[in-house]
Amino acid sequence: MLPLNQVFVSQINKLKILNDPIYGFITIPNPLLYDLIQHPYFQRLRRITQMGLSYLVYPGANHTRFHHALGCMHLMQKAIEVLKFKGVSINEEEENALLIAILLHDIGHGPFSHAMEHSIVEDVHHEAISLLFMNRLNEEFHGKLTLAIQIFKGDYHRKFMLQLISSQLDMDRMDYLKRDSFYTGVAEGNINSDRLIQMLNVVDDVLVMEEKGIYSIEKFLMARRLMYWQAYLHKTSLVAELILTKILKRAKELTLKGHELQASKALLYFLHHKIDYDKFDSDVLSKFSQLDDFDIISAIKSWQESDDFILSSMSKMIINRDLLKIKLSSEKFDKDASTALIDKFSKLHHCSIQDAKYFIFKGKIENQAYRKDAEPIHILKKDKSIEDIVEASDQLNLKALSKAVTKYYLCYPKQLIES
Repeated sequence: MLPLNQVFVSQINKLKILNDPIYGFITIPNPLLYDLIQHPYFQRLRRITQMGLSYLVYPGANHTRFHHALGCMHLMQKAIEVLKFKGVSINEEEENALLIAILLHDIGHGPFSHAMEHSIVEDVHHEAISLLFMNRLNEEFHGKLTLAIQIFKGDYHRKFMLQLISSQLDMDRMDYLKRDSFYTGVAEGNINSDRLIQMLNVVDDVLVMEEKGIYSIEKFLMARRLMYWQAYLHKTSLVAELILTKILKRAKELTLKGHELQASKALLYFLHHKIDYDKFDSDVLSKFSQLDDFDIISAIKSWQESDDFILSSMSKMIINRDLLKIKLSSEKFDKDASTALIDKFSKLHHCSIQDAKYFIFKGKIENQAYRKDAEPIHILKKDKSIEDIVEASDQLNLKALSKAVTKYYLCYPKQLIES
């Protein structure tokens, strides 16, 4: 007789259908994918927002990375279906591996991911952590993720499979543009993912877009450019993320000096230790898997009462949405202007120049919708020749979209100008 827990597990229907506001019904096609979704590592993504602090600008942008990953899996199902219909050979093992790889492509994101990558951990990017999670899951699932990992790393001989997961026209970008556009209400980001997927094909192991889909790609690239300016690099979202990075940097600085701060056990571990990729062992990965947005927001709420002027002031900025002023310019800001603001703040608050630099700082952002130095988007022309989208398009603005646009920012307390 089987133990009760095994009987219970065997009776669970793992072929689920989920309702998604973007695509309608999403199916979980097999028990392995269901078990991966049910795993605590993946469930953690429910507690990590897709767009970080963008909800401070767009109140509806509270969707999660869990939501996004399922959307990517759905689009991959559609892409596989289209390619197989067009005669591209994809066996059952490869199909399953593609679905696993796209489902888990973002599993390494930490809370408010980009702020984490520059403060709590030492330049360990989420892609590297995703791979660590996938390797751990592969051990737990007795090697069933091996092919998915090979594709994810680019080690599999069928090149187009990696392009479906990571390229300039992949399932990841198709989902996040459409999803982020929906939840922010930024209509300019809405793309026709169905049309894009229907136009996909494979020639000589390379993912291509049939020529009749060229206008859909132009719309896709333009949507990407506009979403970056209006959502991802919106100046309020940008300054909020910069402040969060400063908060975490300051918290770590204080902790390493012996100050006791209130935070969850998992967050305290990363505040007390300098963690780079070489130190990201199994134990660190387990601790990282306990971190989510709630750890950060809960800590910031308590840090408002900190004795440290910098930590408490900046924590209040995030909690109360009373942010630093940010100015954007196509020209670099004069060094003397920021120096004068730093001096003024230092005298006003009786703090050191070094401390004042937490509140007054500058930098730059870059927006490039299409990179000519990366794997191009290939257009399959009617004569069977293949051309880069920029050369194939009759739209001059695509050449402009392939050029990086740089903007410079200066952040400072608005009271400095008013006083």
